[in-house]
Amino acid sequence: MKKVLIISGSPRIGGNSDTLCDQFAKGAAESGNDVEKVILKKKKIGYCTGCGHCYANHVCAQKDDMAEVLQKMIDADVIVLASPVYFYSIDGQLKTFIDRCCARYQEIKNKDFYFIITAADGSIKNMRRTIETLRGFTEDCLPGANEAGIVYGVGAWNRGDILQTPAFEEAYEMGKAV
Repeated sequence: MKKVLIISGSPRIGGNSDTLCDQFAKGAAESGNDVEKVILKKKKIGYCTGCGHCYANHVCAQKDDMAEVLQKMIDADVIVLASPVYFYSIDGQLKTFIDRCCARYQEIKNKDFYFIITAADGSIKNMRRTIETLRGFTEDCLPGANEAGIVYGVGAWNRGDILQTPAFEEAYEMGKAV
């Protein structure tokens, strides 16, 4: 059994990327894993202020929900990062979250990472910038990070569009294979 942490960056609860998170969670839970989903919209996480406090103290000066979620990342075996794609990048909620990992990012080590992205654009090729943003965080910053899979939920603009795409089943199957 693995500890699976799903970070849903969607500002729309029940939106397309959030729906794929639920599918991934369903598959992972059915395979006997301990699954938790964190919805960033429901958390109070401020922007990084660049104050430098975390460099010296390995704790952020801000007192909000970030410390709790960061500890969950450190404790997890598997981390899913999910975001809708806005202008060919991750959304602001997930970017703010990633920036706030600074205090303890080196402790987020030896994790399997899955990425879930959704976009109105129907081209997987056009999602490369978004994936490179996520890889910049995981591959270039986190020790021993392993990219284990990507769900491309392309061609989904309106809430519920994702239900008619291959990504809906792919998210479930990827979760089940954890």
